[in-house]
Amino acid sequence: MVTKGNPTPSSVAALRPEERKLNVQTVRYGKITWVNIERPTRDEIEWLRQNYPFHPLHLDDCLSKIQRPKIDEYDDYLFIVLHFPVFNRMARVTVASEVDIFVGPDYFVTVHAGDIKPLRRMFQECFGNPTVRHELMGKSTGYLLYRAVDRLVDYCFPILNKIDANIEAVEDTIFEEDIRQTVRDISVIRRDIINFRRIIKPQMPVIASLEHKEMPFLQEDLEAYFGDISDHVAKIWDILEDYKEVVEGLADTNDSLTSHRLNEVMKTLTTISVIILPLTLVSGVYGMNIPLPVQEDPGAFALIMGAMVMIALGMLYYFRRRSWI
Repeated sequence: MVTKGNPTPSSVAALRPEERKLNVQTVRYGKITWVNIERPTRDEIEWLRQNYPFHPLHLDDCLSKIQRPKIDEYDDYLFIVLHFPVFNRMARVTVASEVDIFVGPDYFVTVHAGDIKPLRRMFQECFGNPTVRHELMGKSTGYLLYRAVDRLVDYCFPILNKIDANIEAVEDTIFEEDIRQTVRDISVIRRDIINFRRIIKPQMPVIASLEHKEMPFLQEDLEAYFGDISDHVAKIWDILEDYKEVVEGLADTNDSLTSHRLNEVMKTLTTISVIILPLTLVSGVYGMNIPLPVQEDPGAFALIMGAMVMIALGMLYYFRRRSWI
C-alpha cells in the first residue's frame, strides 16, 4: 500500500482534518512502512509523537539544527542522526544536511530538510515503482536502512569528483598571471575540503557501530553490508586527506610563485633606481648655478647627455656580467 501526502485512515486510526495538511509521506509494502518527512515542523513531530513510541528527546532532536551524528539504541527501535554533504551552488561551499532515522521492527522513518537528492529519489522510486519497492522493502527494515545509508554515502563521491575537478583546474592555471583569482580558487577549495572533513569524521564511528548492533531487525546477515559502507566512508576520508595534501602543496607553490614574481619586480625596480641614481647626480650638478666644465661649450648638452647614456649602458653591462639581471 502506497500513500503520498498523509497516511490513509487505514494506517492511522483517527485521522483528524488538520492532519491532512501535514507534510508526511508513507510507502507501505508487506509489514514495512516507510514514513518520510521533509522540512519538519512541530506539527509533523507531534504526529510522530502520537503514532510512534519515540522518546521525546529524540523527537526534539529532529527539530534541532545542531545535533552531532550519533546512534541511540532502545529496546524496540534505533535512533540515528547522520550528516551528509550538500553543495551550495550560490555560496560555492559544501554544507552539512542532517538526516534523522528511526528504525523499528516494521517501520522506517526518515526526517530531513529535503535537500538530499538521493534520499528523496529513493523514496520516490519506492513510491512509484513496485519492483523497486519489492527490492528495497521486501526483506527487513534493517536492509532498508542499509540501502538508504549506502545510497547517501555513495552520493558523497560525485561531490568529491567536483572538488577533484576544481583542484585540476587550479593546477592548470597556477602558473598564469592572475594571482588573485588563483588564491581565491585555492581558498574556496580548501574551505570545501575542511567542511567535508568536518562532516565525514563524526560519521565514521557511527556507521562503523552499525556492524555490531544486535537488534532483531538487524540480524539478517547485515554485518558485511554495513562493513562495506564503513569501508566506503574510510575511503572518502582517505580521499579527503589526499586532497588536503594536494591543496596545501598548491598553496605553497602559489606562495613561492608569488614571492618569485615579487622578487622579479623588486629587482627590476631596484635596477632602474640604481641606474637613475648617477644620472640624477650628473643632472643635479649641472643644474647648479656655478661655473662647471664644458658648460660654455656649444655642444655641452650633447656631451652631458652622451655621458649619461654611457654611464647607464656601463651599469647595465656590469649588472649583466654579474648575472644580476
